[in-house]
Amino acid sequence: MSKVKTEMIEFPCDGERTPGYLARPQDEGMHPGLVVIQEWWGLVPHIKDVAQRFAGQGFIALAPDLYHGRAASEPDEARKLAMELEEARAVAEIQAAVRYLQGLQAVSPSKIGVVGWCMGGHLALSTAAESRDLGAAVAFYGRPRDVNMAAQIDAPVLGLYGEHDHGIPVDLVRQFDQALEQHGVPHEIHIYPGAGHAFFNDTRPQIYDAEAAQDAWQRTLQWFRRYLT
Repeated sequence: MSKVKTEMIEFPCDGERTPGYLARPQDEGMHPGLVVIQEWWGLVPHIKDVAQRFAGQGFIALAPDLYHGRAASEPDEARKLAMELEEARAVAEIQAAVRYLQGLQAVSPSKIGVVGWCMGGHLALSTAAESRDLGAAVAFYGRPRDVNMAAQIDAPVLGLYGEHDHGIPVDLVRQFDQALEQHGVPHEIHIYPGAGHAFFNDTRPQIYDAEAAQDAWQRTLQWFRRYLT
């Protein structure tokens, strides 16, 4: 695992500045870039830790702060922040984060990956539908806006879902899988038996599923290494 350096940065988006957490290997080599998209809690320590994990695996990872300094620790507060977030603005900031990474000399190739969890998984799919600059997308329990959005996606999609996710029915996941197949989008969809929503979040022991999380992490690394390197 590479040694990592981290910093808070700002990048431009439509004449304004968006904060973000940048994690990168300490060496001077070239590395693929990833945008790491927060859950509805915000840019909390867990998301920063995941960005660091990606950097330790040789990626330059940028986690944009879509709430611009706000974060939540309780579900009601997180729900309020998520409802206040304008999806079009969030996608624009994610696309701006992609452009920021493309502008870094240490980032190669120019095609950037996106990965998100929960709300961030949804936004990863939405960004894949709006952007032609992505090399790959990974959605951890990200609810698609609708299954027809598959027709707008070019980037290879990896979807990781829990069997007992009460917010994202298995039937919807399978319909999305079929739609991606129909439109010729390179993709893999995995539904983990017995896992619930947010099974990857190891800061929430009541829902964390270590076996599913570890498998999903390895699949994610393999996906990005396959399509970005």
